[in-house]
Amino acid sequence: MDLGSLTLNQYLDPAGRLRAWARGFVYGQPTDTLSLLKDVNVGVAVEVAYEIREDEGVQSPLETLDRRRGSCRDFATLFAETTRSLGFGARVVSGYLHDPGVGRVGSNGSGSTHAWAEVYVPGAGWITFDPTNRSVGGANLIPVAVARDIRQIMPLSGSYLGSRDAFSDMAVEVSTVAAVSSTEA
Repeated sequence: MDLGSLTLNQYLDPAGRLRAWARGFVYGQPTDTLSLLKDVNVGVAVEVAYEIREDEGVQSPLETLDRRRGSCRDFATLFAETTRSLGFGARVVSGYLHDPGVGRVGSNGSGSTHAWAEVYVPGAGWITFDPTNRSVGGANLIPVAVARDIRQIMPLSGSYLGSRDAFSDMAVEVSTVAAVSSTEA
């Protein structure tokens, strides 16, 4: 009851295609919860190829499965909706991927924008899943916003009023640094 709308699917699926796909990860009754969630996490990455998508918005989970490709926000949405169809509470997270070695999917350095999901497991709390990189846990992830639906997490936006020739280009750069505790200072 406390999870409320975090357990409800956010996208329509009248034919039950997503739920049927999700049930394919359940290998027996009972099933080990963490193993099931890890299988779904990896399953998203196996079924869907990563693509950089500059388009605004997010694909529906069924669109992502049909296209078999998507961005990290599409992966996170598919994962969250799949786990919800199995009865879990899930939320999506938007933030940054800290990957100075540029070895992770979707990384272009130490401050790449990124999206992932978290699932609530009774007794364990919120567990972080990054289906884009098939990882569990929050290492290398810097959360900025958490919501029930990724469409509720708006990226920074703005407008400019002035002459068109005031500038020719604009860039945003994010850098990350290790925090220093007061005992280390």
